Amino acid sequence: MSSFRIAAVVVLAAVGLAPVMIAPARAADPFGTWLTGDKKGKVHIVNCGGALCGNLVWLKEPIDPDTNKPKLDKHNVDAGKQSRPLLGVPIVLNMKPSGTPDKWDGQVYNAEDGNTYSGSFTLTGATTAELKGCVLGGLICKAQTWTKTH
Repeated sequence: MSSFRIAAVVVLAAVGLAPVMIAPARAADPFGTWLTGDKKGKVHIVNCGGALCGNLVWLKEPIDPDTNKPKLDKHNVDAGKQSRPLLGVPIVLNMKPSGTPDKWDGQVYNAEDGNTYSGSFTLTGATTAELKGCVLGGLICKAQTWTKTH
């Protein structure tokens, strides 16, 4: 192959790859279904008026071994909600944009203890996010990494 042909092939290859190399990276998207950090549940996150809202849509163990029926929100501090099914709990997350890119602040409900905490949801990658729940005005926080499933 002549040096001219080799140079032409290299130039054509470089031009062909240029759009791939200069295309901006696709921004991470908070919407969709996320596997919780303990891998015991999945939360579906949607846009609700510019905020993030999430519902529990899957449980690794959906049946209560004591009753052999679907698990209930039995730990909820609101006694009126303790008999509702845990799957589909309407607001597991309610987060508004924080002003920092890829971060939302608001409330997160923990069905394991029935309490709602202040917290944040921060995208850490295209398919990962950190969910943080805090008490005492943010002095004590617990975080877990969630993984997007679809």
